[in-house]
Amino acid sequence: MTVISETNIGLSRTENQDRVCTAVIDENTVLAIVCDGMGGQNAGGEASGKTAQIVFDRITKVFRSDFDSNSIRNLLISSIKTANSVVYDMSISSSEMVGMGTTCVIALVSNNILYAVNVGDSRLYLINHEIRQVTKDHTIVMRMYENGEITKEQLKKHPQRNYITKAVGVSNNVDPDYFEMELNENSSILLCTDGLSNCCDEADIFNIVKKNTSAEVPKHLIEFALNNGGNDNITVAYIK
Repeated sequence: MTVISETNIGLSRTENQDRVCTAVIDENTVLAIVCDGMGGQNAGGEASGKTAQIVFDRITKVFRSDFDSNSIRNLLISSIKTANSVVYDMSISSSEMVGMGTTCVIALVSNNILYAVNVGDSRLYLINHEIRQVTKDHTIVMRMYENGEITKEQLKKHPQRNYITKAVGVSNNVDPDYFEMELNENSSILLCTDGLSNCCDEADIFNIVKKNTSAEVPKHLIEFALNNGGNDNITVAYIK
């Protein structure tokens, strides 16, 4: 397995508040973490950076090759909850950090099984002969869509599409979504922030993945997003 990542500040931001961490833990296990910070000044970058580092350190230090699925699930969820507590404490201890938070999506692939958790609207896609979004966006517009208030097309262009309903660090507790599924030898996993997903349709992502080598996928996806506006930080992690 290989894991490749890349991040870009985009065309209109003065700071990159996205963070990405990846690791090859052992010959059968890889890890990818993508976070997208929110908050004024440098608060968003602090939230995403702290969350990515806490989650990365905890998983890489605690994970063992003999963990069963329940142990891995508990590890991923507890890692995000630990990061949430730290970031929340930071946000209430400093006036400059009030309102800070971050999305977080984690993929651990071990022995051809995907274990994933997410909070917010950073996404995880599973790609085989087709592309499928595994995670569900924690956003106001997704809630409106599920309630039948707007259509799928309206969801993509709604003025509140970037308002998230769940994030790491904004309250004293967080409940991430958890996913687990078997992979085959042709499977690949893509994690990204909304800087990519807002500028690329699923068909665009699928075509770029299929046309390029694994090492080139993040670079070409970011180039595509930049050519389609690139008005936000853009981060991609790709597991093949």
